[in-house]
Amino acid sequence: MAPPRNVVKIAVQMPDAIPQLIQLDQAKPLAAVLKEVCDAWSLVHAESYALQFADGHRRYITENNRTEIKNGSILCLSTAPDLEAERLLGGLQSGSRERRRETLQHLVSLAPDVTFAQEVISRDGLQKLGTIIEDGDDLGEVLTLALRAFLELMEHGMVSWETLSIPFVRKVVCYVNMNLMDAWVQPLALRLLESVTLSSPALGQLVKSEVPLDRLLVHLQVMNQQLQTKAMALLTALLQGASPTERKHMLDYLWQRNLRQFIYKNIIHSAAPLGDEMAHHLYVLQALTLGLLEPRMRTPLDPYSQEQREQLQALRQAAFESEGESLGTGLSADRRHSLCAREFRKLGFSNSNPAQDLERVPPGLLALDNMLYFSRHAPSAYSRFVLENSSREDKHECPFARSSIQLTVLLCELLRVGEPCSETAQDFSPMFFGQDQSFHELFCVSIQLLNKTWKEMRATQEDFDKVMQVVREQLARTLALKPSSLELFRTKVNALPYGEVLRLRQTERLHQEGTLAPPILELREKLKPELMGLIRQQRLLRLCEGTLFRKISSRRRQDKLWFCCLSPNHKVLQYGDVEEGASPPTLESLPEQRKEDGAGVRISHLPSPVHPLSGDRVGGQPSLLPAVPVADIKALLTGKDCPHVREKGSGKQNKDLYELAFSVSYDHGEAEAYLNFIAPSKREFHLWTDGLSALLGSPMGSEQTRLDLEQLLTMETKLRLLELENVPIPEQPPPIPPPPTNFNFCYDCSIAEP
Repeated sequence: MAPPRNVVKIAVQMPDAIPQLIQLDQAKPLAAVLKEVCDAWSLVHAESYALQFADGHRRYITENNRTEIKNGSILCLSTAPDLEAERLLGGLQSGSRERRRETLQHLVSLAPDVTFAQEVISRDGLQKLGTIIEDGDDLGEVLTLALRAFLELMEHGMVSWETLSIPFVRKVVCYVNMNLMDAWVQPLALRLLESVTLSSPALGQLVKSEVPLDRLLVHLQVMNQQLQTKAMALLTALLQGASPTERKHMLDYLWQRNLRQFIYKNIIHSAAPLGDEMAHHLYVLQALTLGLLEPRMRTPLDPYSQEQREQLQALRQAAFESEGESLGTGLSADRRHSLCAREFRKLGFSNSNPAQDLERVPPGLLALDNMLYFSRHAPSAYSRFVLENSSREDKHECPFARSSIQLTVLLCELLRVGEPCSETAQDFSPMFFGQDQSFHELFCVSIQLLNKTWKEMRATQEDFDKVMQVVREQLARTLALKPSSLELFRTKVNALPYGEVLRLRQTERLHQEGTLAPPILELREKLKPELMGLIRQQRLLRLCEGTLFRKISSRRRQDKLWFCCLSPNHKVLQYGDVEEGASPPTLESLPEQRKEDGAGVRISHLPSPVHPLSGDRVGGQPSLLPAVPVADIKALLTGKDCPHVREKGSGKQNKDLYELAFSVSYDHGEAEAYLNFIAPSKREFHLWTDGLSALLGSPMGSEQTRLDLEQLLTMETKLRLLELENVPIPEQPPPIPPPPTNFNFCYDCSIAEP
């Protein structure tokens, strides 16, 4: 009989005692359970004991967490948390260094438990640990253990960091600023100061004034990953607590001290793997640095600002300088104003007064900054972009200014400029630390990508939003790859053209529909042979219907028609001339097939066999073989391999026929002959080459076959899965159970019933 659900089978152990196997009733009070356990070991004063988990952090069992006890759990009987806290805090007062070290070790192991932490804190344990830290009598293991225990107790949030005294914080700052210090002490001291800075603005200012940035840079340059991580944590905490103006000054100073280069070379590209905590702090540093762009992003252009007007004029002159100088000489003020307005429109501004375009926030002045940076640091690319598009037709030109404004908004969204930092995110971009002015450099790459995509899409002004959606996808996909440098980003994003984006969209759509799930792929593979047979049947029927082809004379004129079809028994290709404007002949009107050999066809209206394309006669006497037996066909040739294309040279007109030309080589007596075709369309080319390949037993590999097969597979798969709508399909089939130990349950059909 199974035990009740609220009863679990567990083991309880105690040093120097035989473990107990008991059934713990979760409905019974914990004090009663302790009483039974102590009675089994003949222990008095059950209230002096408590149960702990035997593994992990040895957490105490309370009424709140007892539901975590499962079948098979191992517990241990130990001293009650209040008595243990009292004993350990008494050990901290010992004059023996060794006893204090052992007491702190035990305190550190129990401090993560909230029950024990409450007892220690209620007995002024934090003050006693703070005294050890402030005294600093032992700068080695004792100080390390005291800092660890203090941090573990504070992490429970029972005491605010703002309650710490200024002398205590200054003492911890001293440990950070010391040159010769234990390798374990400084990471713990940095961690403590980080928590103080993030939790208390007043004490954070004290830390900021006492810990110089140069000191943190020294810690970052030490090849100790833990020390680097904690130094970076304190640095980002100080930056987060600073005002925007102070933050800008601090970051400018850090970049001047080559912090960016050091992070890129010695932290991101170090031999040791980058930890999650360091990745988070690099994300915060990136977000704070990009956040410096927010004021420009939120500020619209001021039409009355002389500086901003000069920047706009510089942007115009960089694109049209020579033209403006030559045309503007000797012109009146109105004429020059009209000329400038026209050039601003050529530059891609929607209004003749560009200030109206830049009044939108975001991106505000940040878009102007990007355009100026591009014109000054990539002048040839800037001029090429503007002049190339200003020379296109109006409906196909890519407006530089409008594109730049929208692209700046897009980059701010992708990089989350101005958004608050996440407490857990780690998605920093390594290339951000690869060069100065990373945002503006990224814009320079992106605006050239936009122009490239515009041309690939053959876009017009009405397609502007569609182009921006594709560019967003190109940038987002490439940024998700986290390229390590701007050059690698440029390479990867340029390797993602518009066609590839469409293919990826199609693949993802199929994944969402479940079409690419392993069971569905297996079903598609099973359906392929049947559907390929259906396509083969359709191709042969099309050959039986026949097609009108044009003859090509020696002068390359397509002025005569001829008709070709496959006989209903699929044994002969029949053909003959057709008059211009006449309808395709029926099967009955074609020459009658000879009964005696099943191969020849007598064509009365052809005086002698004629080459179907060239119109040249191949013999002077009437022939019985103007039809081609399928059994005599040796090969199917296409494109440049066809003799009627190869013999005519490589002129431009001949090249236009390559994609539509195909030939059939067959045995004509002892010689090899060819039946040459020029298909009227690409679709007819695919249908005939597929049909002829099917007759020869070769695979049908045309693009039309691939499209037809995909369409049929999609339709057939959806029909097969109609009954499974909204039913999740597993990635793997369920496991096959092992065979039974015997088959005595099987019915023996050989035994006759009475």
